[in-house]
Formats: sequence, structure tokens, C-alpha cells
Amino acid sequence: MGSFLYTIAVVLVILWAIGYFCSTVGAIIHLLMIAIIAVLLRVIQGK
Repeated sequence: MGSFLYTIAVVLVILWAIGYFCSTVGAIIHLLMIAIIAVLLRVIQGK
């Protein structure tokens, strides 16, 4: 289960990076992605 969540986190980071460099959508979406990644990392680490 931990490796599955880690894979999801990596995919989200990649998608976020693509969106950050290829789009001018706005800072709110990037902040949301950072928040989601932070939550996933806490779940993966078991805290």
C-alpha cells in the first residue's frame, strides 16, 4: 500500500511540474498540489 501511494505522489509531482512549466493557470492550483503531496507523504510515512 505504501508503494502505491508513493507512486501516486510521484505522478502528482510530475503532473504538477508539467503544469507549472507549461501553463499560466495560477498559483492556487500549485498550492493545492503541494498540499495534496504533503498529505500523501504524511500518509506514506505513517504519521
